[in-house]
Amino acid sequence: MKTTPTKGRGATLQVEGRFEQVAREHFDDGWNTEEDLPPLKTTVTAEHAKSVIQRHDSPDLPFELSLNAYRGCEHGCIYCYARPSHGYLNLSPGLDFETKLFAKPDAAKLLRDELAKPAYRCSPISLGSNTDPYQPIERDWKITRQILEVLAECKHPLSIITKSALVERDLDLLTQLARDNLALVMISITTLDASLARKLEPRAASPQRRLQAMRRLNDAGVPCGVMVAPVIPFLTDAELETVLTAARDHGANTAGYTLLRLPYELKELFKDWLTTHYPLKAEHVMSRLRDMRGGRENDSAFGSRFRGEGEFAALLAQRFRMACAKLGLNRSAVTLNTESFRPPARGGQMGLF
Repeated sequence: MKTTPTKGRGATLQVEGRFEQVAREHFDDGWNTEEDLPPLKTTVTAEHAKSVIQRHDSPDLPFELSLNAYRGCEHGCIYCYARPSHGYLNLSPGLDFETKLFAKPDAAKLLRDELAKPAYRCSPISLGSNTDPYQPIERDWKITRQILEVLAECKHPLSIITKSALVERDLDLLTQLARDNLALVMISITTLDASLARKLEPRAASPQRRLQAMRRLNDAGVPCGVMVAPVIPFLTDAELETVLTAARDHGANTAGYTLLRLPYELKELFKDWLTTHYPLKAEHVMSRLRDMRGGRENDSAFGSRFRGEGEFAALLAQRFRMACAKLGLNRSAVTLNTESFRPPARGGQMGLF
């Protein structure tokens, strides 16, 4: 049975998470009694966490600390590797991930408490490593802005990765941080094809709007690069050089890329999306991806999970290096300032001096 896409949403399936004890399958009993369901609405639930800083020891990640203000993401990107995390909440990595969201309203306070601990050692904090810090609900909740206010007050370095032009709202704080080399923003662009982008990432800013945000940030003195992510064989990989060129033309000096990852339930979700929107390309995409993943549909091993392996992965890496060299990207490593950090007073107590 062909899946019918839900308007404005990325996932074409509502699959059960891997921790569920039962599975449900759509079945047509021939009685033609189906009724049209009402449009899916986004709901947001406040989550009161005990801590907000996550620590990482992965050799693949350029940061040790990350912070995510939200769980789930309304952008609805079908390829999002964070989708399976909704299974821990007894929710579906499919449509639930993009419609049943969780916000951490205490994030700024918890961050301040953690930065004030005597044992804390300053290291750049990454915002958006799991879900987008500037997804649409940030307009109302403003949690990311509150976090930036704490980091600016403490002169703490941070990096941001986002697909949203809403990052422009916080230019006042980002320019303040950038003056002391405390901020780096990466705009994620998967494709410049607006039609494809609407299917891949239905509620994210358009590719051209993201480029405009990149230009505005760079013109304001906030270093803003591009993350070509994810590269999808036979669907977006031909655009690698084009995206890098557009980013350079909008002020970017830094660039990165990742190959499509399909952990856990994401395999089923992505394959159904492919057969729904691009049935003639579906098998080609998956076959090439398996070639770049050692014969598997996903590879979680350090060193290869972001880049792949084999001849096609090596060719992609070579193309990226050559394009960056030609365009003058990544000529110097970005090192954020950790020396200016000033811990906040513990318990709100004023300093003596």
